[in-house]
Amino acid sequence: QVQLVESGGGLVQAGGSLRLSCAASGRTFSTYTMGWFRQAPGKEREFVASIRWSSGFTSYADSVKGQFTISRDNAKNTVYLQMNSLKLEDTAVYYCAAEEGLSVFRRQAGDFGSWGQGTQVTVSS
Repeated sequence: QVQLVESGGGLVQAGGSLRLSCAASGRTFSTYTMGWFRQAPGKEREFVASIRWSSGFTSYADSVKGQFTISRDNAKNTVYLQMNSLKLEDTAVYYCAAEEGLSVFRRQAGDFGSWGQGTQVTVSS
């Protein structure tokens, strides 16, 4: 059973940075695509970024391209989301997701079968 545990969220001022972590366990993830999604109050969960574990190939939402970076550490079985130049509109609960064999270009929440519990990111002015 896939287990995903996010950490690293918190309160940060606009323009600041945070790095989210997603510790993955329960499977060998070499054939998985890992994703980050976010959900702001009253809004739908939206795609942020994804990474193909084996190749490291990445995909980003246009809204975060050049601002966020997704990466993975094979030795630690952990996926990261480095978030720079944070804006008020980046405030949301951020979720880690995983799906075996998924194209890195699939961006719907329904494409991913495993989810973490989420971590809150709040950007203040």
